[in-house]
Amino acid sequence: MTPVDDLTRAEALKAALRASPTVMRVLEHGCSLGLGQWRLVSGAVYQTVWNRLTGRPLDYGLKDFDLVYFDPDVSWDAEDAAIRRAADHFPPDLAPRVEVRNQARVHLWFEQKFGEPYAPLFSTDDSLARYVAPAFAVGVRLEPDGSLDLVAPFGLADLFALRLRPNPVRQVSLAGFDRPAASLKARWPEIEILRP
Repeated sequence: MTPVDDLTRAEALKAALRASPTVMRVLEHGCSLGLGQWRLVSGAVYQTVWNRLTGRPLDYGLKDFDLVYFDPDVSWDAEDAAIRRAADHFPPDLAPRVEVRNQARVHLWFEQKFGEPYAPLFSTDDSLARYVAPAFAVGVRLEPDGSLDLVAPFGLADLFALRLRPNPVRQVSLAGFDRPAASLKARWPEIEILRP
């Protein structure tokens, strides 16, 4: 992959997101919410791109919108206050589908929930390198000037190739990979799944 390829994919990603009125509404409200280092991540990003690539409606398969941020205050009360503020901030048709999570707290609950150790994170963008698959590891933020800021620690090749493979730098259990891969394959049969 050349840098030109990454630039081309980045522009195609931004175009796909801008073409979705729902995703843009989430980004606009996220921008005005005032959370530190916030990003829209996961399905809202990669599924919107896959829908555009496969000719599906842009909202096809979008169940929720993961909005992550970073606050060094790792107390539950601080995160709960951010969640409640977002619930009040987003319009009623979006609020129930927006899931707000402080990435500074992930290490406190991850091992108990998923059975894998998880070292503390130092930023929101740091979290993307730990996602289950490189195609999932893409985050976007709408800036006050209207530009879209992207981060993709593994690049965008897997996303645009409709390819799912385990994160190459994280020990992901096969069950932790196979479960989401099977669910996604049922909805987007075009995707290619690569297992170790």
